[in-house]
Amino acid sequence: MIEMLLHRPINSLAMPQETEVPDVEVVDGTTYAAKVILFNDDWHTFEEVINQLIKAINCSRARAEELTWEVHNKGKSCVYEGDIDDCLRVSSILEEIALHTQIEY
Repeated sequence: MIEMLLHRPINSLAMPQETEVPDVEVVDGTTYAAKVILFNDDWHTFEEVINQLIKAINCSRARAEELTWEVHNKGKSCVYEGDIDDCLRVSSILEEIALHTQIEY
């Protein structure tokens, strides 16, 4: 079942979508200056998004799958937090395959 879902467009499964994104988090006393938001679309497969997330944020496959499901279910997800230069790099890599991103401060 999971394997079948990985090859379907990310928005092909009808589920209610929320658009709430959490506030910038404080980790180890550090507040990150910016975050990368990834938006859901109708044309990229789960597998494409998972692979691009791994490339962009250097995360495990399991983490990329979690983020992809969050994007699918909520319509968008904060996939990276850090300084602006790192956020620009992450966003650029995600956009290599025409994923829609936004950087928030």
